[in-house]
Amino acid sequence: VQLQASGGGGSVQAGGSLRLSCVASGNMASDNTVAWYRQAPEKKRELVAEITSGGITKYADSVKDRFTISRDKASNAVNLEMNSLNAEDTAVYYCNAVEINDFGDKYASWGRGTQVTVSS
Repeated sequence: VQLQASGGGGSVQAGGSLRLSCVASGNMASDNTVAWYRQAPEKKRELVAEITSGGITKYADSVKDRFTISRDKASNAVNLEMNSLNAEDTAVYYCNAVEINDFGDKYASWGRGTQVTVSS
């Protein structure tokens, strides 16, 4: 499956909000987890949030209570609502999907990154 990430670009002021969207082309395996990662300059890529096909979510401590990940089944998208943004949220954000087929094989896909810049 191919992933298309959007919603970044430009700059948002500290305290503001932004929504990122990850749209999957084609059908994913029914057992899948979609996640958002981010990588700031000179830092390792880190998990921001993930959501399973069953709707179970997980967040990095740094974004809990500020970010919300959700699925939009109608558009085959996973959205990341980001509120109360601060400078530490500035990074390139990547969408990732891990699918598990009926044989237990795992397949991972990455979308191109989308830049999120928070200005103070």
